[in-house]
Amino acid sequence: MGSGTLAPAVPHGFSMSASEGSTVGGVPTEVVSFLSGKGGRSLIIKGGAGTGKTTFGLELLERIGQPNRSYYLSTRIGDEALYRQFPWLKTTEMRTRVLDAAKLFLDAIQAGGKVRDPELPEPEQRKVRAAREALASFGQERGPPTKVDRTHLQALLKRSPMPEVENIYNRIERALPEKTLLVLDSLEGVTHKYGLEMEEFVMALQKDLVEGSNTDVVMILEKPEAGGIEYLVDGLISIQREELDERRVRHLRLEKLRATNIGRARYAVTLDGGRFEALGIANPHTGAPGQTSWKPVPDPERYYSTGIPDFDKLLGGGFRRGSFNAFEVDVNVGIDDYYMLFTPTFLNFLSQSRGIIAVLAAGDSPEKLRETLVRHVQPNLFDTRVRIPDYTASETEDPYILPMARYGRDEAMRAMVTAEKAAAGPDRKPFVEYMAFDTFESLMGDQVAIRMYFTGVARTKHVGNLGIGLLKPGLLVSSEILNMMDTYFRIINIDNAPCIYGIRPRTTIYAISPDPEKGAPHAVLTPIV
Repeated sequence: MGSGTLAPAVPHGFSMSASEGSTVGGVPTEVVSFLSGKGGRSLIIKGGAGTGKTTFGLELLERIGQPNRSYYLSTRIGDEALYRQFPWLKTTEMRTRVLDAAKLFLDAIQAGGKVRDPELPEPEQRKVRAAREALASFGQERGPPTKVDRTHLQALLKRSPMPEVENIYNRIERALPEKTLLVLDSLEGVTHKYGLEMEEFVMALQKDLVEGSNTDVVMILEKPEAGGIEYLVDGLISIQREELDERRVRHLRLEKLRATNIGRARYAVTLDGGRFEALGIANPHTGAPGQTSWKPVPDPERYYSTGIPDFDKLLGGGFRRGSFNAFEVDVNVGIDDYYMLFTPTFLNFLSQSRGIIAVLAAGDSPEKLRETLVRHVQPNLFDTRVRIPDYTASETEDPYILPMARYGRDEAMRAMVTAEKAAAGPDRKPFVEYMAFDTFESLMGDQVAIRMYFTGVARTKHVGNLGIGLLKPGLLVSSEILNMMDTYFRIINIDNAPCIYGIRPRTTIYAISPDPEKGAPHAVLTPIV
């Protein structure tokens, strides 16, 4: 799977059907747009060991490159090692794109050091060269290139043969005039092997392939700094890794993409399943939530389903019946972000005629919650089974709002008893008790609020309801509340991607996003590894 992203574009020279358009998902849309420009583009991906540079390069190869016009040249890891680490490369199509430089080097030695292009006879090569020279004499070449420029490569070959690089030039030439993608992993692997200065090798690729031969060249750098060569290329991306609350997080930073609007400069990244995915990318195929009816996810024995299969699995089946579950929401997490997690739970209860009592957070509104849920359940079901105490309202025409400001203490207690009966319904079914703890603390003070929480949590566990508590930063009651909670999660924002991780139980970090197949309000959790 954010704000500020560009619409995916089909790279120039690459064909993509409507159904194939989703395959760019996981690659930042700015990168797709950058590689869609006319002519070739050069891009350096830099980062320390273990940041995911190789995985990103392979992802670009599959998602953006085209068969017979995209190549991955590995100078530091052999084919079989790649296939063990990335089993999805074993498809026939992907195997043809992966070139092992060590194997090519040995093949060239056995062939006497010569690397020939078997598909273009020498007489034809002479004709192409003569035509090219004639056009060049007029000061320009007309039309797209039909032969790879080797001017800078030839200068380097005088000092040392580079059979794998020559082989790549030949393959790119056979694809002309179509655009080609080359992923070179890594720059150090070639330059160290042949005693070249990195700057002169990058210049050769830039002039021969990028500018002269309509080729996109992605170069992977095995260190976090480019060392002054970044001015030679069109684009520069860095990948960093850090620890967040003793959990691993990767960030992709778009430092330079020439002639491309960078809507978002940073993306959180996961390498789950050996695939590279930048998180927080809106899927154009899911769109806004429609008016589809919610189909309830079955409740396992002794649990209530969260409505999110991934979350159920994380919890060992769902929320335990009679449990109270705390969610601490960071200050930069919006209402829509954490609603993405709670809405499926609410819908799963309502679609089974089980109600909700919700004390909403400051800034939230009863109308917004109703609007969100009635897209997927009948409005009458919401109005009869949902009750929202509003401690600032003294009047209302909405049946689901309790105007608590008009009541004295005794009246308020009677109103809550009536609300609980409505939420439970005639069959006395369990219901959700959703509390934003900041509301009680701001209205009643921390000591009164804590006493209310103790009573409420004890009742929830006794009757077997589902308790969900929302904590905001800086609450005085947090430490007292957390001691009563069965589970404790934090919801945070990482590079514009809402994420969740468990303190109790301890879990890795997961990105929260709409289900790419079903769309909102269905959600998925993607582990950040």
